[in-house]
Amino acid sequence: MSLWSPSQKRVSESLMFQYMKKMGKNSYSELHQWSVERNEDFWESLFDYFEVNYQGESRPANPKQDFLNYEWFENVKLNFAENLLRFKNSNHTALHLIHESGLKKKISYQELYQQVASVQKELSKYIKKGDVVAAYMPNTIETVVTMLATTSLGGVFTSTSSDFGVGGVIDRFGQSQPKVMVSAVSYQYNGKTISQIDKLEEIKSKLEGIEKIITVDFLNSGLKLAGAISWEEILKEDGGEIAFELMKFSDPLYIMYSSGTTGKPKCIVHSTGGVLLQHLKELGLHCNLTPEKKIFYFTTCGWMMWNWLVSSLYFGAEVVLYEGSPAYPSLESFMKKIDEEKINIWGTSPKFLKALESYTKELNCQFDSLETILSTGAPLMPEQFDYVYKNIKSDVQLSSISGGTDILGCFMLGNPILPVKRGEIQCLGLGMDVSCFNEKGEELIGVEGELVCRKSFPSQPLGFLNDDSQEKFRSAYFDKFDGIWYHGDFVTITKEKSVIVYGRSDATLNPGGVRIGTAEIYRQIEKLEYIDDGLCVGKQVDGDVEVVLFVKLKESEKLSDSRVKEIKTQIKSGTTPRHVPSQVFQVKNIPYTRSGKKMELAVTRVINGRELTNLEAMSDPKAIEEYKEYV
Repeated sequence: MSLWSPSQKRVSESLMFQYMKKMGKNSYSELHQWSVERNEDFWESLFDYFEVNYQGESRPANPKQDFLNYEWFENVKLNFAENLLRFKNSNHTALHLIHESGLKKKISYQELYQQVASVQKELSKYIKKGDVVAAYMPNTIETVVTMLATTSLGGVFTSTSSDFGVGGVIDRFGQSQPKVMVSAVSYQYNGKTISQIDKLEEIKSKLEGIEKIITVDFLNSGLKLAGAISWEEILKEDGGEIAFELMKFSDPLYIMYSSGTTGKPKCIVHSTGGVLLQHLKELGLHCNLTPEKKIFYFTTCGWMMWNWLVSSLYFGAEVVLYEGSPAYPSLESFMKKIDEEKINIWGTSPKFLKALESYTKELNCQFDSLETILSTGAPLMPEQFDYVYKNIKSDVQLSSISGGTDILGCFMLGNPILPVKRGEIQCLGLGMDVSCFNEKGEELIGVEGELVCRKSFPSQPLGFLNDDSQEKFRSAYFDKFDGIWYHGDFVTITKEKSVIVYGRSDATLNPGGVRIGTAEIYRQIEKLEYIDDGLCVGKQVDGDVEVVLFVKLKESEKLSDSRVKEIKTQIKSGTTPRHVPSQVFQVKNIPYTRSGKKMELAVTRVINGRELTNLEAMSDPKAIEEYKEYV
């Protein structure tokens, strides 16, 4: 059932429609089929369509089509920062910082260029092509400037958010080994200001290879770190014209980190050209981002959606950065930012939409400017589609998107020329040869199975750091189906090529040998008004798996025997008897990652008596403690 369909005017004015017609295709289905069958032609076409600034020849694109040897556009050279700064003479707003305290700051594309030039001049004293610069930062303008200055020099950028503790920072930057670290001296969250000085002193003493720390005092706290240079000092120097270092398409751009809840996070290396092409395709064609629009995704710089959002600069759009708690001083005040700033594209998560649904006050928002809502981090429940169209806006494109840090983009996402169907992701991404396999590697249509990608794509990782033999890389993506990317998501691809995601397949339940997606169970308990949240895992018992459900109830509610019975009845009636949990327990907290993903794997490990390390990936590391009693 379609909940929304684009008007003919909206379709015809979209970049997707215009691109489709230029390629001589009559439907998205036809366009997608061409983009995967002739994937070299598709990816090459984006250079001209989006007027990418590059040198060299775009042929051959990727003749061997090999996942394990990155060979995309070997004759192309470009600079990532130069492309994102192509509107360098424009007075149009580039970055717009909104802080929970009420602080606001805007800079134009011209001012952004000037700041990048000044910071590049300073960084050039310490780094050369291929060296790493790390940002231990809140989501501010300075973080974006640091990335652009780093990549303008051919450096590699990596980041994590200010709320990480010392252990989490060392686990990440200790592997990526930056020569320069940029850090805020303090940040504010939920009305509380936190000094970073003690953490920075400890990090400085433990992190080898750091040649310089640059400090940012965006809250004017007056705090200082001995031996560091301040951001304010750097901006006093005029950087002049930026000298952009030409990079191979395959040269490293970003080092990203896996969640790492079962060990040190993996360091995933992404390519300069691959990231650029993937983001241009997704932001331009799939999100219809154009220069006059404003885009706002609630994220920290420790999540891949920050990197994705910042690529919006390529389009000359206004990129809104929000720093702080979305619940401070209230959810209503946060949502009003969409009206106040006339946001066109707003990004969120199922977890946040759930918080909105539980919010008891009237939002009093119009959302007149809002064209598209993006949601990622977890499967978006069918009931959440209903909530958005009933309570936020009826005429809006709700785009559930899904991919990951592994590809720094999406396998399936929204589409401005297609309808939105309840509980479904609109389409498979252009150029992504995505399929659904059973355990034998056979393709499934309309049946649940493993998400795979059969052909190489430019934003696939170059590999992992410190994995010269590619053993970890092969194990992560290619052990299950030889030569085919295995993503670890449990999905259904419909006949119309829309997608339903059930969650991580490595967290999929398997009672009696029958695979069950946890999202199917969450969908049922969402209907019970006294349940605030839930988490479902499998516990090993006598060689089989028992389904165990943990529920967090709303304030003052208790889990009685009658409610346990009601929960089981609801699940059974809405799914099958195999979905019914053998046990239901009430807990105080449901653990989430910092990017809003339920930590099913972590809880699975805990209740099965397996080791759990690197709790820094959790938004609240203490939330896992109560689960240890269920071993």
